[in-house]
Amino acid sequence: MEMPAGPLTGGITVARVAVDVVLPHLDRFFDYLVPPLQVDEVVVGSRVRVRFAGRMRDGFVIEITDHSEVTGTLLPLSKVVSSEPVLSLAQIELIRRVADHYAGCFADVVRLAVPPRHATTEKAPQREWPEPLIEHLPAGGLLHEVGGQHFLDSLSRGEPIRVHWQVRPRHRRDESGLDDWTRGVVQSSIATLRARRGVIIVVPDYRDLGHVRSALGEAIGPGAVAELHSDLGPAARYRNYLAVSRGQAQVVVGTRGVVHAPVHRLGLIVVWDDGDDLHSETRAPYPHARDVAALRASSQRCGLLLASHGRSCEVQAWIDRGWCVAVGADSVMMRSDAPVVRAAVDSRFALDRDPRAQFDRLPRAVFETIRRGLASGPVLVQVPRAGYLPAVSCATCHVPVRCSVCHGPVRLNRPDGPRRLDCAWCGRIITTWRCEVCHGDQLRAPVVGAGRTVEELGRAFPGTRVIESSGERLVEQTGTHPCLVVATPGAEPPAVDGYSAAVLLDAARLLDRVDLRAAEEALRRWLNAVALVRPAERDGTVVVVGPAGARPIQALVRLDPGASATAELAERIEAGFPPAVRFVTVTGGSQALHEFIGLLGADHGAELLGPVELDEPLAVGQTEPNWQLSLRCPITGARRLLAAVKSALAGRSARKMTGSLRVRVDPVAL
Repeated sequence: MEMPAGPLTGGITVARVAVDVVLPHLDRFFDYLVPPLQVDEVVVGSRVRVRFAGRMRDGFVIEITDHSEVTGTLLPLSKVVSSEPVLSLAQIELIRRVADHYAGCFADVVRLAVPPRHATTEKAPQREWPEPLIEHLPAGGLLHEVGGQHFLDSLSRGEPIRVHWQVRPRHRRDESGLDDWTRGVVQSSIATLRARRGVIIVVPDYRDLGHVRSALGEAIGPGAVAELHSDLGPAARYRNYLAVSRGQAQVVVGTRGVVHAPVHRLGLIVVWDDGDDLHSETRAPYPHARDVAALRASSQRCGLLLASHGRSCEVQAWIDRGWCVAVGADSVMMRSDAPVVRAAVDSRFALDRDPRAQFDRLPRAVFETIRRGLASGPVLVQVPRAGYLPAVSCATCHVPVRCSVCHGPVRLNRPDGPRRLDCAWCGRIITTWRCEVCHGDQLRAPVVGAGRTVEELGRAFPGTRVIESSGERLVEQTGTHPCLVVATPGAEPPAVDGYSAAVLLDAARLLDRVDLRAAEEALRRWLNAVALVRPAERDGTVVVVGPAGARPIQALVRLDPGASATAELAERIEAGFPPAVRFVTVTGGSQALHEFIGLLGADHGAELLGPVELDEPLAVGQTEPNWQLSLRCPITGARRLLAAVKSALAGRSARKMTGSLRVRVDPVAL
């Protein structure tokens, strides 16, 4: 996109600058005079330094004009850091929309969108990016799905079509290494490139990133794909960003921040597994990649592909409103080539065979499934928690053990000698413990971690190699030889030829979490595990240990995430939770929250819930616990509520009130 340059029509040239200031009452653009000697260097999107409130600040040029509404004397630009336009007009519009949507500041969002400058890389000559190969469209993938051909044809014509693709949970790879979802991503990218438009692909983590990168490299040619993610070094990241902003790279893949990339003639945004919480930014204003992609698809009229094995309630709400179209097979077709999924206790007959199956953590069905699976290949065992015993309680009265200093949860580490209890919050080692309720000194484990599961299965299957993969020790891949792989959700290493069987343990623990999205998240994790198992025609089997009558488990057995998402959305509409409403949480000290409520006023159209005290560890230097205020309003009143929240935050900032507040819009954890 060409950038306008000054001077324009008047005798002066004014640069409208987004100054790097995150104070809410200063969330606007400021006018500066462009000195005549710098007129040729200043373009929209260039980096500058300006004097602001007596200090030198960084900023970006947002607009160049020949007039200003400022009545006084304009300060001149102090320095043009770089004339490279690293911020496009489309990005500026998107950043402003994202900041308003999440009640944040423009400066916070622009930090997420534009990587830090690397001067040496910027001045160095850029390599030539090869033209992508778009002649061959791989078979399978979206071409075998209902509505898939229409979606690809629409992309080839440059039409702004928006779909959610329900990817079949099955292990199926050809000699090129493409499975169903990567094949669909490659097909969509090639179709978009044929319309001479660019592609953004957003994935949750580095493993998915590497998978997509290699698949695209094989399909459209090596070196034609740019990467943008935090694991790259400063030079490599900035080099790839410049290639995208200069229009050299037409396809860019990365983690959540890549959704802001300045792709020229953007034609498609792909978001894989939108329900993964890694898509939610951990820095203010905490945007979610799925929602940013939706905002960008609407404003820039480009295609949007949301692909996943499960289905989030947010996507289901878009489908119900007609904003997004569902693509993919129905549950009957999905079951035809997926592994057989069943509950460990699914009938009276199963209880007759194993009367304690509904009470035991490892019922007979688990051992039978593992034994049959080991005869033909590796077996996956998924457990919800890492560690050894991540939580303990009194064996007599079942009261959870808490730290006497910070009241945090106490865990038992992997025993390599004497028993060792420590606090999960402050790390304090507890040498002596006695229950404050019944004065007992015996412990029980309501939650078992991956480490303890490895020990139990190792004793049950002597001579079998047992591998642990969790946040503490990740395994990238396993081979074809029989072995047991105990992994936490998201850490499951793919098997070269797929797993012969999978066991999903402690399903009730995932479902019983105090979280609005507990059921949705549990089903998503289970379906991702099912996708690693061989299909039924190759004797692939999945067993889930948990309450067979629970809706997520029934949806898993039927492989029908759409029905589960529909029912979940109906419950949230009835209860008044996102995405049926706009939900804003404000967290901070008690005094700061009451000051915020006073500034919020009464004309916001929202229901106030709380404030309530939070049970969470204190930060360094914090002397009082955090409190949380929740605000809830209909979707139609969201703009009014967010404007009131921003106005209250600006009021606190202008008055220099003490204490900090954290504002989240539709947070992932509720």
